Amino acid sequence: MNAAIYPGSFDPMTLGHLDIIKRASKMFDELTVSVLDNKAKNALFSVEERVSILREATRNLPNVTVDSFNGLLIDYARQKNVHISVRGLRAITDFEYELQTAQTNRMLSGGELDTVFLTTSLEYAYLSSSSVKEIAAFNGDISQCVPDFVARLVYDKFSKMRTE
Repeated sequence: MNAAIYPGSFDPMTLGHLDIIKRASKMFDELTVSVLDNKAKNALFSVEERVSILREATRNLPNVTVDSFNGLLIDYARQKNVHISVRGLRAITDFEYELQTAQTNRMLSGGELDTVFLTTSLEYAYLSSSSVKEIAAFNGDISQCVPDFVARLVYDKFSKMRTE
């Protein structure tokens, strides 16, 4: 059985993320989408909220599970006995960062963890979680960036932040 992990912050999950998840789920028998609990980032959604969002978004994909982790990806992959990480690439700038990360993970894992890169579908190449948050913060339209239920959650978050 071949399995892979798609790690990320997913804050919030975008249609680009969902595209990578759907495509990777066709390539692997099991795909674990795992939210990185990165204390250094000031996240809009908690880890638990992001896990819940991803579970809702992937509920129709039977071979996809959603989890979270903190620490090094190589340690998490060892715990899961998974040897492949999936990463999405939007542009050359993504490639430079992701290549260095993939090479570091491979070296640190003693060659146990490889990375498979999927290029983002063209209709989502402009998308990033950061841009979605920036647009939503100014009440812009994010309906073409995230699933409808995620858009509502993002707008609710910003609405609550404005009233606090």
